[in-house]
Amino acid sequence: MTASEAPAPRRTYTALRTELRRGIAPWAGLATALTLLVPLWSKAAQWQGGWGQTQDQLHAAAALLGGPLVAAAACWQGGREHRRRTAELLLSVPRSRPAQVMTAVTPIVLWAAAGYLLALAVVFAATAPYTGAGGPSLSVVVTDLGLLLSIGFVGFVVGRLVRWRLIAPVLAAVCYVLLGAPGYVESNARFLSPAEQYMLEGSVPVWWFAPVLLAWTGGIAATVLLAYTARRRLLAVVPLALAVTAGAVIVPTGDHLFRDDPAATRRVCSTPAPGTPQLCVAAPDAPVLPSASAALAGMFSRLEGVPGAPVRYVESTFDPKDDEAALAHVMRGWGITRNKLTDPRAYASETALSLTLRDCSNHSHRSRREGGKQVDLTDDAVRTWLADGDSTWDPEARPLVTRLEAMPDADRKAWLGRYLATRKSCMPTEVPAL
Repeated sequence: MTASEAPAPRRTYTALRTELRRGIAPWAGLATALTLLVPLWSKAAQWQGGWGQTQDQLHAAAALLGGPLVAAAACWQGGREHRRRTAELLLSVPRSRPAQVMTAVTPIVLWAAAGYLLALAVVFAATAPYTGAGGPSLSVVVTDLGLLLSIGFVGFVVGRLVRWRLIAPVLAAVCYVLLGAPGYVESNARFLSPAEQYMLEGSVPVWWFAPVLLAWTGGIAATVLLAYTARRRLLAVVPLALAVTAGAVIVPTGDHLFRDDPAATRRVCSTPAPGTPQLCVAAPDAPVLPSASAALAGMFSRLEGVPGAPVRYVESTFDPKDDEAALAHVMRGWGITRNKLTDPRAYASETALSLTLRDCSNHSHRSRREGGKQVDLTDDAVRTWLADGDSTWDPEARPLVTRLEAMPDADRKAWLGRYLATRKSCMPTEVPAL
């Protein structure tokens, strides 16, 4: 049997292998990886160390940057025959239109998927040494891949149908707008956009998240492909109905597509030295505990031996009890970089503030009118002294700081004990004078 008489499946496989190795497909994969890695690496401080933050950033880059890029590359591939003026030759090729389309577009989407997986491997490897409990979400990885594959098929069909040479960059711009615009609306319809920001810090997708999202994006892509390639175009109604059904599930569900991450609700505490308070944070932030302990060491030494001093400091989400105090709230990329506090002094000051802050929002102004100013100055002075601060918020509190520093150690501990006993009181007459 001669080469011209080779079976159609073998010819298709040979053509596919050639397309995978030549043309723009390999370059599309490299471009996808670089398009994701360059912006992600420039923001490494914001995601490195937390699985949720890492996947949030990767998902946003894959949808808003990778999606339009893949659509443009596939569109350019789809218009190849028009640019070469060989479109008429396709009519004489023995392969069917579906086989021709799949042979031409599959290398683009496969290389794009490979570029995404390479970027995913790099960022996951970069964040893994700094993470605590929890892990990445496979569902989000699958839906991101589904988006890149689906948008590639749609882009290819657009390239086949529209003969304008600039359609590829225009399509990329249109895809960017269509993917990003729903994020600015309040309706649950925004979850139909594969680029919706999921806020994976502290939450995970429900088990059926990936199948429904794939049915939505894949159904749209399959509808476009069948409408273009199938002899019986009514077959496109089947994936269209599947996509509509998936959309009808996504919109009413909305935020309930995600549930609380069990790791984020589990408390992990440090093992302190005798006489030193414990620090308790959410399990994913456990690697930050050594840095937080070092930042608060000075404050703890000042409170050592003080009657009524908190025995434990916990994140505010855990609702501190009477013998506990709240830790300062910091976020990766803003106050934490690779499990290190970027400003330990500010962290100590904010924690001291949480210890001295009085919630008097539900009390009448009359209870704060007489002596309220003096209580505010006292709180400011205690906060400044505990955090070893250089300045107070109110200059009038500076003499009180000096007076607190000048007290004999025993007298200061006794006074602080009386002060801490009233730290939740809003009655000025109950707060000891300094």
